[in-house]
Amino acid sequence: MQGIHTALVTPFADDGSVDLACFERLCQRQLDAGIHGLVPCGTTGETPTLEPTEWSTLVAAAVSVAGGKVPVTAGVGTNSTRSTVRLVAAAAELGADQGLLVFPYYNKPNAAGLRAHVREALSVGLPLVLYHVPGRTGQRLSEGLLAELASLPGVVGVKEATGDLKYGTDVMAKTTTPVLSGDDFSFLGLLAQGGRGCISVLSNVAPAQTVAVWDAFTTGRTEEATRRFRALYELVGFLFSDPNPVPCKAAMASLGLCDPRVRLPLATWSGSDPGELVRRALAEA
Repeated sequence: MQGIHTALVTPFADDGSVDLACFERLCQRQLDAGIHGLVPCGTTGETPTLEPTEWSTLVAAAVSVAGGKVPVTAGVGTNSTRSTVRLVAAAAELGADQGLLVFPYYNKPNAAGLRAHVREALSVGLPLVLYHVPGRTGQRLSEGLLAELASLPGVVGVKEATGDLKYGTDVMAKTTTPVLSGDDFSFLGLLAQGGRGCISVLSNVAPAQTVAVWDAFTTGRTEEATRRFRALYELVGFLFSDPNPVPCKAAMASLGLCDPRVRLPLATWSGSDPGELVRRALAEA
């Protein structure tokens, strides 16, 4: 588990339904740009608002477009262990290579509950990437507990989304399981501390440019990596200026890639057109 894995948006049509043809085009655009993995039905994919049939259709479409060229990591986490296990099994049946397991939100489970939850999800047999995002779950795990869970057999990676480089570095000191940034603004800093990549929102908008940062850093061209990352940094700030994926879809719409609409309770971007910012970042990176 390494490189740039895109946390895919879910595009919607005028009638509010999933725009499957657009989703498939977006997946293909990622492959054409050299992305290392597709991540459908995560936070960026507005999973809490997807119907079960929509979730299945999107995972199947990502698997089909990927065609075995890159791994597909399907969002499988809920705040119910039973429903999580069902989603893990469904993702495996649909051909996903691994699952993205967000820790239960709202419940705030204790350590024993978290251990049992992860073990139950792993019992299906599908490799899992643990997703630590306190801003969404309301619970920040200790570095030791996250490293313990990451070291369980069957866990192949951690998406670390605190944005705290010290925290991420401390986790990496306690486990050999790959740790990837879950916040684009911490991507390069975490790489410098031993991180293995990014599960990225930015790469929806700028896939080739995000991959170029990774390529430059991993081949020893650190000054180039820094220059490219800095050229994208203002765009990253915009992408997190409102709840994800609201700004991301606005940025993609400015490039004609998809409609900017999101599903309630999110509201579509109502600020200024980000087109100039987006085009400048893509050109300079």
